[in-house]
Amino acid sequence: MTSPTGRPRPAAAPGSAAYPGGVSGTPESDSRSGDLLVRTGGVIFAVGAVATLITFIPMFAGSEPFPPVAYAVSMLMGVGFAVAAGGLLRDIAVQRRAARATPAAQRPPGARDAAREGRHR
Repeated sequence: MTSPTGRPRPAAAPGSAAYPGGVSGTPESDSRSGDLLVRTGGVIFAVGAVATLITFIPMFAGSEPFPPVAYAVSMLMGVGFAVAAGGLLRDIAVQRRAARATPAAQRPPGARDAAREGRHR
C-alpha cells in the first residue's frame, strides 16, 4: 500500500490498527538543516535590497544624502547572500552524508557510487 505521495506506507505494529492517513515516523514537513539559513538569508537580502533602493532616492530627487547608517544597512544584501549560500552548502553536505550512509542496495536505479568506482565527482 502506498501513500498519496507514492511512498510505501510502513507496516502497522502487530495488534494496532493502521491509521488510514499514512502517518509515519518521520514527518513530511521535516525541515532540513540548511533551510532555515536559506530563508533567513533571503529575508536579510531583501532588507538590504530595499535599503539599497532607498539610498538611491536622494540621488534622483536632488536632495541631501542619507546618513552613513543607511548605506551600512545596504550592506546587508551581501550578508544575506552569504548566509543563504552557507545554508545551501550545509544542506548539500547533509544530503551527501545521507547518500553515503544509504546502502547501495537501497539507492534508486542509476545512482552512482563514487566510492565503488574509485573516483569522486
